[in-house]
Formats: sequence, C-alpha cells, structure tokens
Amino acid sequence: MQFKKAKTDFLEYLEIEQNRSQKTIANYDHYLQRLLDFAGDDISVQQVDAEMIRKWRLWLNRLGTNTSDELGKSTLNYHLIALRSFLKFCAKRNLTAMTADKIELARTKRKQVTFLTEEELERMFDQPDLSTIQGLRDRAILELLFSSGLRVSELTGLDRDHINLKRREFTVRGKGQKDRPIFISEAAAYWVQKYMDKRQDNTKPLFIRYSGVKEVDRSGNFTRLTPRSVQRGVAKYALMAGITKKVSPHTMRHSYATDLLMNGADLRSVQAMLGHSNIATTQIYTHVTDPHLKEVHQKFHGRPAPESED
Repeated sequence: MQFKKAKTDFLEYLEIEQNRSQKTIANYDHYLQRLLDFAGDDISVQQVDAEMIRKWRLWLNRLGTNTSDELGKSTLNYHLIALRSFLKFCAKRNLTAMTADKIELARTKRKQVTFLTEEELERMFDQPDLSTIQGLRDRAILELLFSSGLRVSELTGLDRDHINLKRREFTVRGKGQKDRPIFISEAAAYWVQKYMDKRQDNTKPLFIRYSGVKEVDRSGNFTRLTPRSVQRGVAKYALMAGITKKVSPHTMRHSYATDLLMNGADLRSVQAMLGHSNIATTQIYTHVTDPHLKEVHQKFHGRPAPESED
C-alpha cells in the first residue's frame, strides 16, 4: 500500500477510533509528512525499512529550526514516536511493514525541573492588586495553578460550571482526551469564590480578559483568557516578587508535584493527579524522591553494628 494512503487511514483511525485531539492528529500528520518530504510521495509502506529510517534521521537531525542548525533530540523523537504509532496501526491492519519495536529513540538528557519554594510562592501570591477585578482574577489563577497541578490549557478551558467550590473537586479532560479528578485547597477555593463574587457578567468562561480590544465578542460576552496571557501574567508576578529563575504556569505544576512528594505522597498517586500516562514521565521528580530513598532505607531496612568488644 502507498504510504500516503496508509497515512490518511491512520489519521482517520486516530480521530474516530482513538478519539485523539485535532492538535495531536495535526502533529502526527506533520511528522509523518516529513518522511514523505524526505523519501518522496510515491513510496510504499513496505519500502520503509531500517536503512531508510537511518538516512531520514540524519536528514532530520540536520534540518534545523529558526533558532538552531539542528533539530532538538526531543523533537526528533516526536517524529519517531509518530512513525512507531503508524507502524503499529499497519500491523493491526495486516499491512506488510517493519515492526515498530525496531525503531529506537534518541537518547535525551533528563529535564531539569524548576520549582518554587514555599517562601517564593507566598511572595508571588502577594503581588496581584486585590482592589481590582484583574488582581482578584490573577490571585485566583496563581492559587489554582499551584493547588491543582492543572496544565495552563486546562485552566483556561474551565467554565464557571466546571468547578465545584463546595466540594473542592472537579474533573478535567487532559491530554489524550483522558479525564482525571482535580482537588483544590481551601485557599484556592476561597480566592476563586472572591473573584466570582466580584464579577458582574454572565459570561461562561471562568477566567476572562479585561484589557485589550478583543475583550468582548460580538454577543457582548467577555472573551476567554488565553494560555499565552496566563504565561505572561505568571512571569510578571514572579518578576515583581524578585524571583530570578524563569517561572511559567508549568513551573507551578512542577511546584505542585514537588510539594506533594516532599510531604509524603507516593509517585504513583502523583502520576495519577498529574494525568501522566507513563510513570517514567513522573520520574523527572527524582530530585525529591532520591534523597527520600535513604530515609526509607534507614527506617525500614538494615542491621545495627555489633557492640564494640573494647
């Protein structure tokens, strides 16, 4: 079968049977198209072999970006992961193709996790001007990001009726269209309620814009706050708080996970609360768990040294 035709079938499979998001499907399309850009539109699935993939990897590695002469190892791996998924699909459809397990990913350095200390968080929380509706909104956002571990896209996608402030829990649909429970602190619920009480509109989104020409849509409703706006706001308050490290909404998510682990949560529970499909993703927090291992070993294992015979 022609690779191009099989690719179309694969993308439809992702949409219909796997219920993957349009963004994910577009990314897979982009990565697989790169193989066609390299090898030609007329190749068949059977022609994709180890030698072609080796040459494609070299081509990708030298492709470069707007800011670098080479693709990053993580970006290269995204291409290979997409091809792996495609080949697994081919195997399910009984198409003659190389096996996906023959594709090895490039080795990457473990990400350095940036997180905020309790004192840094408190300084950030104190920065918004609470005499304004914007300040109340931003305080609620900061508290909610740290309390819940929400991704910024999940936070900006919240509507008023999504969040239960009395029970302090709700459900979000994250990556891969997977639902997971979200629990929030009393402090986060308090500040979200303060912000809600101050609002005098009936707009559906939980967090809305208050500045700029696009703040109101054609129906007169306030427009939803964008992830980019939240990113700018978090960075601004970190700077105002005198924090020199780069701080983003994802830094708040890292701080959430770190705080849970430092207070005794196990890695599997944190994995579930973060919505990671693979425990290996959660293991970036070994900066917390590794020092704890020594304490566990000393507490639960080992024998005392013999008494001195002197």
